[in-house]
Amino acid sequence: MIPKRLQSILDKYPAPEKELVAGAYQIAEEALEGETRGNGHPFIEHPLGVAYIVAEEIGLRSDAMAAVFLHEASRKRPELLEQIRESYSPEIMTMVTGLNNISGITPKQTKLQAEIYRKLIVSYSKDPRVTLIKLADRLEIMRKLDIFSKSSIMRKVTETIMLYVPLAHQLGLYNLKSELEDLYFRYSDTEHYRAITNKLKATENDRKKLVREFIRPLEKQLSEKYTYKLKVRTKTAYSIWRKMQRQGVPFEEVYDVFAIRFIVDAPPDKEHDYCWDIYSMVTQEYQPDTKRLRDWLTQPKPNGYESLHTTVTNKEGVHIEVQIRSARMDDIAENGHASHWSYKGIKSVQGLDEWLQNVKGMLNSARTEPYTEITPDLNEIFVFTPSGDIRQLPKGACVLDFAFNIHTNLGVHCCGAKVNGKVVPIREELHTGDVVEIMSNKNQKPSADWLNIVISSKARSRIKNKLKEEEGKRSATGRELLERRMKNWKMELTDDVLADLTKYFKFKSIGELCIAISEEEIDLQDIKNRLTSKDEFQEDKEEIKGEISKGRAEKTESTQDYLVINNKLNNIGFKMAKCCNPIFGDDVFGFVSAAGGIKIHRMSCPNAARLIENYPYRIQKVKWRQVSTTTQFQASLKIIVEGEISLGQQIIECVNQQMASIRAFSIEERGNKTKGNFNVMMDISVSNNRNLDRVVSAIKKVKGVVTVLRISGK
Repeated sequence: MIPKRLQSILDKYPAPEKELVAGAYQIAEEALEGETRGNGHPFIEHPLGVAYIVAEEIGLRSDAMAAVFLHEASRKRPELLEQIRESYSPEIMTMVTGLNNISGITPKQTKLQAEIYRKLIVSYSKDPRVTLIKLADRLEIMRKLDIFSKSSIMRKVTETIMLYVPLAHQLGLYNLKSELEDLYFRYSDTEHYRAITNKLKATENDRKKLVREFIRPLEKQLSEKYTYKLKVRTKTAYSIWRKMQRQGVPFEEVYDVFAIRFIVDAPPDKEHDYCWDIYSMVTQEYQPDTKRLRDWLTQPKPNGYESLHTTVTNKEGVHIEVQIRSARMDDIAENGHASHWSYKGIKSVQGLDEWLQNVKGMLNSARTEPYTEITPDLNEIFVFTPSGDIRQLPKGACVLDFAFNIHTNLGVHCCGAKVNGKVVPIREELHTGDVVEIMSNKNQKPSADWLNIVISSKARSRIKNKLKEEEGKRSATGRELLERRMKNWKMELTDDVLADLTKYFKFKSIGELCIAISEEEIDLQDIKNRLTSKDEFQEDKEEIKGEISKGRAEKTESTQDYLVINNKLNNIGFKMAKCCNPIFGDDVFGFVSAAGGIKIHRMSCPNAARLIENYPYRIQKVKWRQVSTTTQFQASLKIIVEGEISLGQQIIECVNQQMASIRAFSIEERGNKTKGNFNVMMDISVSNNRNLDRVVSAIKKVKGVVTVLRISGK
């Protein structure tokens, strides 16, 4: 049963062509029976969608449509090729074979370089229609991208922007190219895509008003001389975003968000005269920018694009792009040369054949206009696993970044890699198109030096976590070793003893002391000698009395009671109050709770005044003792921002660069959404208040950040 939409196309064909396509469809329907797509629909929907694009949007005829169906059928059942060879013309079978060959091209073969991909297409097929069908195939896939898995979407959008968009541009298929770009943008950067499309919708009425005011003084003069129509062309969201990035300007400062296009009916020998005459009328009324005049009438682009472009300024100082072209030029610019010979009852295909010869020439020639926007983000690279999966990394990423991108355990044990078959070290920088196979060793462990090698936040975060984990294990091992040895010496290991040894051996923390013991940097006999020197040890104990606490108050020289906060932040003696999240170095006090424990509050805590005033007898003086650098405290920040939402990423990078970690992150808009005012709410872990000060200082330097406030915890 032929679908209605396909039948409506076939009804425009003579009987032999109609039978040709219908027969190919029947073969595909039978071969693909039972095959489904990601959404559970029959797979035959895909070749049908491609055939519609080939016929209705590109303008190819029945033999190309037949090739689409036979290609998909023979991909699933290769034996069909020989069975149908006698039933179809050599031209159709050449297209089918070419399409099958191109479908076998892997991203690894192309290294995501458009020029390599173009050469592969040329080598696999001599018929230019194969390239056009392949573009149609990709457009159909991108229109249905939601049915694919997340990893497949990532691979397909990357291939599209790197390979297919440059190809469509080279062949002058601007409508197809623009749609592919916007579909890429929609899935690769959803936030910016949504922001720009929403701004376009919000400013639509302003553009309509501007066009009405622009044409009013020209309308009478133009109508008296020419038959023309006015078309308003709005840039695609992707094109606007690329211009914003290149010029470093916001949406509001992109002058050519839209263009006013004059399309004049003109005989072939008068096209240039008519266009220049209209240009004269426009520039007499409005001030032209001569630096922005583009004459593609006298010298068309290599892909055949013809038009006259200029930018003028109205009385209000608004910049307006103006394009002037004939109806023929506009048709070609929008739909490609084949548009003239799409199905309008024209029997002759001579013009189409001429265009296809031009396509073939463009594919074989390197002297075509370069496509300058093939790299979606200059700060990204795309590399492959041995199985062909694409991984996206920041520019400058090395083998170690790639390993942690795959899996934490692979990163931890990474000892090198094979890049494009060559063995390289872990610090080797990667480039787009590299095929990377990680080499691992179970005895390999991360070191602090790795933090100077990697550049991706994912790798840095996982390395830091592993280093802390390893440090904790080594510290526990050292403490256990000391505890066992002291039992043999008939001694008890207490916090007082550990604090004394830490001070005596000049370590910053008990954790560092225990690590040194586990790594045999300290001779246990030296520890025994220290502990058995009773008189000296007793004198030292008196000196440090009042500095060490196990959650209780000790006397100091000033005879005042203080609670000294040490590494045991979660012991039963004292706990950090969640209402204000104190950090090492903050000015704090203790409050004896009804349950008997002591809660440590900041002096600036919102509850401080009430507690001190109402319960003075439950206030405990507190002071800090140096804690381990591995001990982490939580702080809550409110960052007031005026700018793009993308500033959130810069703020995250500031936190990571200051060796802090993010525990919670959210963005809330305030006021008018179009003004870009929003607050970033963030919980971070830091080692002390100096660490927090460095984080706050770095964030304040981000352009668009108004201020940073430390707020109470949740």
